[in-house]
Amino acid sequence: MKKIITLILIFILVVSCGKKDPGSVDAVIESGNLEAMKAKKELVLASYDSIAAVLGKLDIAITEKDTLKKFPLVTTYTLNDTLFNHFVDIQGDVETSQNLLIYPEYQGVLTRVYVKEGDNVSKGQLLAKIDDGGLSNQLAQVETQYQLAKTTFERQERLWNQKIGSEIQYLQAKANMEAAQSQVNQIRSQVGRTNVRAPFSGEIDKVITDQGQVVAPGSQALMRIVNLSDMYVKASVPESYLGSIKKGTPVNVTFPAINKKVEGKIRNVGNYINPNNRTFEIEIDVPNKDRAIKPNLLAKLEINDYSQEDAILIPANAIQENSKGDKYVFVISEKEGDEAKVTRTQIETGKKYGGQVEVISGLESNAIIVKEGALTLKDGATVKIKQQTPTTQQ
Repeated sequence: MKKIITLILIFILVVSCGKKDPGSVDAVIESGNLEAMKAKKELVLASYDSIAAVLGKLDIAITEKDTLKKFPLVTTYTLNDTLFNHFVDIQGDVETSQNLLIYPEYQGVLTRVYVKEGDNVSKGQLLAKIDDGGLSNQLAQVETQYQLAKTTFERQERLWNQKIGSEIQYLQAKANMEAAQSQVNQIRSQVGRTNVRAPFSGEIDKVITDQGQVVAPGSQALMRIVNLSDMYVKASVPESYLGSIKKGTPVNVTFPAINKKVEGKIRNVGNYINPNNRTFEIEIDVPNKDRAIKPNLLAKLEINDYSQEDAILIPANAIQENSKGDKYVFVISEKEGDEAKVTRTQIETGKKYGGQVEVISGLESNAIIVKEGALTLKDGATVKIKQQTPTTQQ
């Protein structure tokens, strides 16, 4: 580089010697001599043209001698037919139809609680007892009255069948028995409400009210019961996917909080579009054999809404786009060693997922495209290919 600068300076000096230098630019301007200023301008222009000519010759000479050609460095990607699955990524929450707060149906003192948190119970099992306030005694009395009325009716009925006695006696005995039976059923129903039973099989998640407290219908809940074997995820899906998401569609469900992933299927698709957010609801069955999935747990869903066999996929970062919105890639057209020429090829793309884009038209299987380094390329440019180890890249 020092030699080149020295040659240029020598050349300028030689040129300058051919003409008389009127002095520095500032001195010539200060002198006010028009002829001197013109002469200085011609001298400067001659020097500039001379330098440009020298640099041009040097560039040619350097190009002829330099064997290290500097082409754009790129990486490539070989296209293969493959199965393409597109997924819709949304968020949902775990729910169960058997997650219930149990409330008292009778007012009184909670005399007994037969279960504790974590207990597994069966449907109909007695969970707690409320003091009936003497209803049991009343029930015993009316049951005795009912038995008497029933016996009287049965005797009167036998007499009536034998044409003994009046019809009015028969009907009165029947009415007395039915009234007594109705009273028994009424009090028995009231006594039944003092027994708190499991509405379904499940697990006692929490005991809320301790025994000894006064309870009443609609007041504080007694306990929560949950069935963890019937779990599902509910989520809201944008209405644009209504045509592709149907009952039975496979879904990958991930629960980040417990680092668990399961496969499920859509069991129900809602028929109502929410006008506020333009979504519809879906439900996905999820297996829960280990009982690790809990109600209200956050779930991430991957819904397979589109699949295509023998699809051509390319990395999203390999695609360029012009001002008109046309998409294109650079295809390796001629290759010799690690050097190649590229051809700009317009493509039509489909769906995109996981950094991969489906190519509908414009490319064929086994074609090699530029993956990285395409941003500054032009059609027909020569590039140098960076060698890479993966089999799908050249």
